[in-house]
Amino acid sequence: MSLSYAIASRVKDYFMMMKFTLTFMVVFSCVVAYLLVPGVEFGLIKVLLLFAGGILVSGSANIINQILERETDKLMARTAVRPLPGGRVSVPEAWVLCALTGVGGIAIMGFAFNWLSAGLSLLSLVLYGFVYTPWKKWNSLAVLVGAVPGAFPVLIGWAAGENALSIGGWSLFAIQFLWQFPHFWAIAWVAHKDYTRAGFRLMPTEAGPGKMIALQAAMYTLLLIPAGVAPYLLGLTGYISAIAAIIIGAWYLSKAVQLYRKEDVASARKLMFGSYIYLAVILLALLFDKVKL
Repeated sequence: MSLSYAIASRVKDYFMMMKFTLTFMVVFSCVVAYLLVPGVEFGLIKVLLLFAGGILVSGSANIINQILERETDKLMARTAVRPLPGGRVSVPEAWVLCALTGVGGIAIMGFAFNWLSAGLSLLSLVLYGFVYTPWKKWNSLAVLVGAVPGAFPVLIGWAAGENALSIGGWSLFAIQFLWQFPHFWAIAWVAHKDYTRAGFRLMPTEAGPGKMIALQAAMYTLLLIPAGVAPYLLGLTGYISAIAAIIIGAWYLSKAVQLYRKEDVASARKLMFGSYIYLAVILLALLFDKVKL
């Protein structure tokens, strides 16, 4: 094996541990929230720094998750190929990578933006890595616990731009917080057998996938419609974003209703992919319709 191949393989493993693709989507919401702050204008250097800081912090949290779940990851088909259960990366090496990325990301947030955003980044990392991760084996409240750090990126982005936590930031937090529930439950429905084998308890009822889960997912998607309109009512965005929020919210709700009607994995998978489309569309709609103050 050549040295260049070995290095490329190790970098690939590091990216896999940081869940780089998923992390990119998370950090995208952070950047959008930053740009939605009144008075903040687009600056390439600032945006790149925010991306770097967010990716490093989120990546660090994901590494903690994989370190703590390395044994259960061996039991699930989709996670058994990860670097730790696969034996390609050692636990001490993973902790070193975790420390370097975490400290590096928080330092970027603190020095390039402000220490409020850095503190929120640290809190998010701790909640996700050391509270949500072990909680998944205790009871289904893990979804509620995980929804908090899952919605932190928009709060961190807002704090980076305003150095405060005003109502605008909290309105964005509400959208991403509510979004977590149908998103999580759709994933848990699709991967129910794997999660059950690994001992994860992510469904709100012991009965597992069924109408009760689908009904609760539909309730949260319904709540996303007024939540998506809230930034317009607060004067952060224009009426076009409100119309977009209603349309994409109704579309997302239809996916949850379809799951309620059919109760099958195919519908759960459509809700899961629909969650990514919803989040991307609502964030872009808010950003492009930002009110210039």
